[in-house]
Amino acid sequence: MRKLTIVFHHAGGGHRSAADALKSTLSTQEHPWDVTLLDIQELLDPLDLIRRATGLRIQDTYNMILRHGWTRFSPQLLVVLKTTIRLYHKPIVKLLRDYWAQNPADLVLSVIPHFNREIAESLYPATTAAAKPPFVTLITDLADYPPHFWIERQSEYIIAGTARARQQALTLGLPADHIFQTSGMILKPKFYEETAVDRVAERARLGLEPDCPTAIVLFGGHGSQVMIDITKKLNQSSSGVQLILICGHNQKLAAELKKLPTRKPIAVVGFAQNVEYYMALSDFFIGKPGPGSISEALQLHLPVIVECNSKTLPQERYNAEWVTENGYGIVVPTFKKIVPAVERLLEPATFAEFRHRASQYHNRTLQQVPAILDQCAAHTVTASPIHAGVAAP
Repeated sequence: MRKLTIVFHHAGGGHRSAADALKSTLSTQEHPWDVTLLDIQELLDPLDLIRRATGLRIQDTYNMILRHGWTRFSPQLLVVLKTTIRLYHKPIVKLLRDYWAQNPADLVLSVIPHFNREIAESLYPATTAAAKPPFVTLITDLADYPPHFWIERQSEYIIAGTARARQQALTLGLPADHIFQTSGMILKPKFYEETAVDRVAERARLGLEPDCPTAIVLFGGHGSQVMIDITKKLNQSSSGVQLILICGHNQKLAAELKKLPTRKPIAVVGFAQNVEYYMALSDFFIGKPGPGSISEALQLHLPVIVECNSKTLPQERYNAEWVTENGYGIVVPTFKKIVPAVERLLEPATFAEFRHRASQYHNRTLQQVPAILDQCAAHTVTASPIHAGVAAP
């Protein structure tokens, strides 16, 4: 059986989610892969200076920043991260090369940014006569955030979910036949299935009104304090919207929301494995412009309202442009403007247009990627000491 290693980490939820979805699909198809998931953070723990000093891994630090909303200085933090990786390039390559020696693969797939130059170079064996496994990078953002984020000059094959990401790979000089554009981001398998629910009965079960405009409010696995502000502002308005609030692991946030007096019902949900169920009960989405959340909402044909400002993660700012360019919803500079945004969205003609645009979105990426990997696996590259030692541009 063909062996595939998927390189991921836990910084944010999208990378592990993509890895799990692909493993589930690739392991059970007609010609299955033997899939191994490699958590690069665990492999690189001996080099993690932040962990030595604070007890926190880099990914834990990143997730803490997201959880507390400390994202205003994320561009500067990215510079520090990139510099650190550059300084530790050779030790990182060595650890990876040692791993491949013990755990050979027929193909290596990365679903993470930052480390793709190191992964690419580590796959070249010491002997010039040996063959190396093909290396594929699957971008789990709607676009790259160059330089040295997703796409590197050493990248071999790129799977891009948008025309912007594909063009970025072409601009960097990658061959056109090594760049594959899919219909979007990798979603969990359940989002590719028909989600048929009895809205009237299920809304009633959650304590919601059957015919009231309903928004799902979602800010990742740990929620966000801004969900309280959104709830209060919409409650004070005449929008007449009821809310499904997904708080993730943030029990404190959920408790605070449940205590809020509201004129319209709200359903406060903790960590949910079945987000698609709650989206199927909703009419539109409110949240941060994460590529996964936006894509999931659109797959269920929900128009979106997202925020974009200086606190938005730099790699997610293009997502807001993409929403506007495609007419999928409304971008606000701050959620302090949520009331006029909701009122505009719910104007009958406007909502009909946004809903029509969202209904045109059809993501088939989880079905498209296996065929792409088969194409990439058909090629092997003979090691080259010159190529293997390419200096960072």
